Amino acid sequence: MSDLWHVVLLGIIEGITEFLPISSTGHLLIAEKLGLGQRSDVFNIVIQAGAILAVTIIYWSRIWQLAINIKKPENLDYALKLGVSFLITAVLGLIVTKLGFKLPEAITPVAWALIIGGIWMVVAEYFAERKPDSAKITWKVAIAVGLAQIVAAIFPGTSRSAATIFIAMLVGTGNRAAATEFAFLVGIPTMYAASAKVVFDLSRHGGFGDENWSALGIAFVVSTVTAFVAVKWLLRYIQTHRFTVFAVYRVIVGAALLLLLPAGT
Repeated sequence: MSDLWHVVLLGIIEGITEFLPISSTGHLLIAEKLGLGQRSDVFNIVIQAGAILAVTIIYWSRIWQLAINIKKPENLDYALKLGVSFLITAVLGLIVTKLGFKLPEAITPVAWALIIGGIWMVVAEYFAERKPDSAKITWKVAIAVGLAQIVAAIFPGTSRSAATIFIAMLVGTGNRAAATEFAFLVGIPTMYAASAKVVFDLSRHGGFGDENWSALGIAFVVSTVTAFVAVKWLLRYIQTHRFTVFAVYRVIVGAALLLLLPAGT
């Protein structure tokens, strides 16, 4: 029963943190270190898939309208920028993988990434607010978002959503809602592709044998529902609020980890 509750809690953590700018990878690593147990790559993929599905559902109308009206110049332009941003991430991601890069498993780099990322968010929003309140996605924004996704993938605790939203705001899209939408839409194919690659690699090496599929199903549902609620809330919140609360949270959590956990944890 305790393991079931751990599964539920991990699904909730993933659902809340995947698209909020506070780092899902970092929080899952923290949860593991604090006693919720190390989970398999399959488990992590499943709960991430739940979060991706939730955002796909939320943006389904936008995706569908882009698809059926792709001949409209503004839709084609937007779709091409999404595609280029995704391709930049995909190509660089494959290069990073070929170089043998692996995510660190210690808390200390995550704690520093949370703190530095929190400070970066405050500074980035400060300068972004002094730019014109433009909702336009430029090619410069598309390229920068693609690069930002790789930075977030390399440094756990950075947060993919934080990196992409704020780089978009800094380099041209001053409107929070527009920057967030583009970041999330790019994230959908990026995360599906990353999950598919891991599944493919695991299937080649027989990595599915000992999984508790009931637990996986529960984690998937919990993650999907939680992410749906979290993202819906975030999209309403940023209409009238800055991201400051997330920056403060990151700094507090990062500092607490450095102060309370033994060095090298």
